[in-house]
Amino acid sequence: MTDDGGDPAGGPDLDPDPGPSEGDPLRRLADALRSLIDLTVAAVLEEDEIEWAADAVEAVVARLERNAGPGKRVRPQPDISRPPQEFFPNSPVMGIINPIAPPVRLSVVDGVDGGYREIRAEANFGYPYEGPPTCVHGGVIAEVFDEVLGAANMVAGNPAMTGTLTVRYRKPTPLRTDLRIEARCLGRDGRKIRTWAAMYHEDLMTAEAEGIFIEVGPERFVAIAEGNVDSADPVMLEAMRAEAARPGAASDVPGWPTPPGTYPT
Repeated sequence: MTDDGGDPAGGPDLDPDPGPSEGDPLRRLADALRSLIDLTVAAVLEEDEIEWAADAVEAVVARLERNAGPGKRVRPQPDISRPPQEFFPNSPVMGIINPIAPPVRLSVVDGVDGGYREIRAEANFGYPYEGPPTCVHGGVIAEVFDEVLGAANMVAGNPAMTGTLTVRYRKPTPLRTDLRIEARCLGRDGRKIRTWAAMYHEDLMTAEAEGIFIEVGPERFVAIAEGNVDSADPVMLEAMRAEAARPGAASDVPGWPTPPGTYPT
């Protein structure tokens, strides 16, 4: 494996499964809110239309708040036997049910010469993600890299948390344009895992990133979550505790790690 931005890895794409079908009410709500956000940011609207929309949205929020149950909806744990699009359904980058996610669409391809499986992704950023005029905000590009690098580690059997992320912005990345992303795990040294990704507009690399990720054991991850008790999901916390107590546990997510270079089907 190299990090020189060369030819993509071979192998057929595995079509990403977006999770809930288009008719699923939660996905419909997320899609509608995504469109509403775009209109709020960029649409040319008369003031009376904006006022009507504000009244309508406030009424919807009030109704949902009245009818919402206690606590937080259970957040599913990542499952690397599923397509990568489903790793983090609530993610602000790739979450199909998160209305602030574009979302970035992920799939898996075979690695070069039998190496680690890799991530391929597609994205098209609308006006809510604008930085310089007509260009994607650099901070958005950085968070996308953080996500796809993490996913690349997962499919390589090396799940970990970000230690450092270095982004090089080579060209302005255009808004409202189809983009592609490549991400691959390059290898590991003890608990340190090195990963690379690049973003392309057609064949032009607009940005690339290198990350150093740190493997975090289950007991340490439970301690982190317990320290954030005010925002912790009790169901997930219990699952994490059970995994930490499992004989032979080596990661913070049940079923991990898989042997390097493998990806469950």
